[in-house]
Amino acid sequence: MELIRETTDFQLHNDTAVALGKFDGIHIGHRSLLSKIGQRKGLQSCVFTFDPPPAVLFGMSDGRELSTREEKRRMFERLGVDILIEFPLNRQTAAVAPEEFVREFLFERMRARYIAAGEDISFGRNGAGNAALLFALGEELAFETEIIDKVCIDGTQVSSTRIRSCVEAGDMKSAARLLGAPYPVYGTVISGNRIGRTIGFPTVNLCPPESKLLPPRGVYYSRVYCDNEIYPAISNVGCKPTVETAGRIGVESYLYGFNRDVYGHEIEVELLAFRRPERRFADIGALKRQLREDIAAGAEYHDTVF
Repeated sequence: MELIRETTDFQLHNDTAVALGKFDGIHIGHRSLLSKIGQRKGLQSCVFTFDPPPAVLFGMSDGRELSTREEKRRMFERLGVDILIEFPLNRQTAAVAPEEFVREFLFERMRARYIAAGEDISFGRNGAGNAALLFALGEELAFETEIIDKVCIDGTQVSSTRIRSCVEAGDMKSAARLLGAPYPVYGTVISGNRIGRTIGFPTVNLCPPESKLLPPRGVYYSRVYCDNEIYPAISNVGCKPTVETAGRIGVESYLYGFNRDVYGHEIEVELLAFRRPERRFADIGALKRQLREDIAAGAEYHDTVF
């Protein structure tokens, strides 16, 4: 996948089918939209999104996202997107008139011949650009516009806001239904305090960026992608209060059938279901007993589910 970022001075050389949107948490609605650009024969599939998202730039968000920049890139590439444009959004680029935005960036620079977007699409100065403008300019400039209907589950529209509520409540099963896949946390394995190894429970540790929305602190059934392999796992989201004093929020995972040194490797942890809240134990002995229970419960969970 070709990545274009941190510049507005780009020029594509082939005609494209473009998916336009924010794509926070690439959910089943987004997947429906992305499937449209992948079906356009003779056109390169291209995703156009904003970095940072408009809500972050204008202070309408706490900055935490369902999908980090790296996670979006991995997912778009996994879904077969040819080109990803992370358009730099700042006060200057956000002030571009909607018609100019379509003409210069979508039509001329991206050579868009087909544009797919959600029905609530907005772009350009004051967010005034919308589906009606895309249709009107499409007739003039000879590109096709398709507006994709919202996907509904249980009578309610699938949206990033709805998924965010599920994650904040620790309801990972519902989040997975809306996303079309389990909720991921991606990153590079860091060196922890190695206490898990010394007490017989070696783990791998991630320290997600502050921009990543994490579920409530606790223990979760999970699975981990590492070095092109998938491992059933159980993960703690939190600051490990029994053994840590710094209070860093991280994701620590015990992988079943795994005992390799993977410091510095990139992994993806999928959080499948909540088991219990994080808590402080009186001593290491009490922690070890609870870990044994968690690991046994995780083994039973994975045997049942998979």
